[in-house]
Amino acid sequence: MSAINLTTIIKDNQDFIKYVSGESGQPVQQCYQCGKCTAGCPVALDMDYSPNSIVRMVQLGLKDEALRSQSIWICAYCSTCTSRCPRNIDIAKIMDCLRGMAKRQGIKLEGRAKDIALFYDSFLNTVKDNGRLYELGMMLNFNLKSKNYLRDADTGLAMFTRGKIKFVPMRNENYKEMALLFKRVKELEDKSK
Repeated sequence: MSAINLTTIIKDNQDFIKYVSGESGQPVQQCYQCGKCTAGCPVALDMDYSPNSIVRMVQLGLKDEALRSQSIWICAYCSTCTSRCPRNIDIAKIMDCLRGMAKRQGIKLEGRAKDIALFYDSFLNTVKDNGRLYELGMMLNFNLKSKNYLRDADTGLAMFTRGKIKFVPMRNENYKEMALLFKRVKELEDKSK
């Protein structure tokens, strides 16, 4: 990252800062960068930027850097950061807000972030179609989309032969209502764009 003029960049990016604060419901400007969120984060070592660095990017209006970060996708949303924050900032909500923003803006994901986003989509699609998780369908969908066709094939086969994974999905009796719920959420998301 190169040197930046703080006054200029914060002034020029107020819309982004206000959007993230409003959408997440979190006062990002109140973070004083103590680092307790990062110290407790179980996945911080796998992130390209620590949780407090992501919050700092938002504070500075570094939109592109924040939205292209692997960290917002690697975040497990466990809320350890939130429970440790002395300012009561829900950092997990900020990460979730940034993920949604990156997705809506069509940010091209790379590396692990791409696989994580594909996994989220595969998971949600099976819930939408069946009213509950259908493991085999999710695994097949994810492997096809990630073009890693034989990923976990040995584990999947062992689970299938032991009856741990069902070949036919067990649909929830209210699966059609679940599909309507997903449709309504999509409509609301499209309206808010």
